[in-house]
Amino acid sequence: MRLQFRILIVTLFLSAFFVNAQVDEDNDEDVFIYKPDTLIVTQEKYREDQFYVGFTYNLLLNKPNGVSQRGFSNGIHIGFIRDMPINERRNIAFGLGLGYSKNSYSDNLVITQDANNDLQYQIVQGTNFSKNKLNLHMVEVPFQFRWRTSTLESHKFWRIYAGFKLGYIFASKAKFNGDIGDFNISSLDQLNNTRYNIELNFGYNTWNFHATYSLNSLFNDQATLNGSTIEFVPIKIGLLFYIF
Repeated sequence: MRLQFRILIVTLFLSAFFVNAQVDEDNDEDVFIYKPDTLIVTQEKYREDQFYVGFTYNLLLNKPNGVSQRGFSNGIHIGFIRDMPINERRNIAFGLGLGYSKNSYSDNLVITQDANNDLQYQIVQGTNFSKNKLNLHMVEVPFQFRWRTSTLESHKFWRIYAGFKLGYIFASKAKFNGDIGDFNISSLDQLNNTRYNIELNFGYNTWNFHATYSLNSLFNDQATLNGSTIEFVPIKIGLLFYIF
């Protein structure tokens, strides 16, 4: 785990470097576009969709028998992606960025601790609890291949952005309130903190569909329920808004 964390830190450092230092081989030059009765100075080497905000509904696949989601499991995503066009028209590009996301999962799988502070998992049924939520805070590094129909004059266009997203859970908390007691557990040590995801974003203008699929399970092999490993696979579906 320490090795994975060091690899992620190096990745984040390199990403931050490229996000702030990457420039075109050509120097950006102002060009003059003439329209009747006006003279507009604009940037020839424009970039697109570098800041984003997203909202998702979070699903869990591969749930053990008896485990079901209830309530609303949601995610909030913000970040910056450096747009790096690779053709003259600048409608095909790579994107490399840095972001933050907060994700919550509500279900009937309760996480508790025994006398040795080891995590235990059990299923609760019915309405004998008012809250059971797992909150995760992540730093993320998205890498995208980007295609769009943008032009220098118009910022309303179709886009398809797809790629890989590396993440790291730096804070976690499980909270339960119910008949069997009230529990608050922070820094769960049975999570796969390093997250590997593929993502897809497509849409027109402001409205963009967003989907993320995890390539590894949420918990590691030490998390078991009735003798079997818990192999939750998160999927996030929602909307993404590019600011500029």
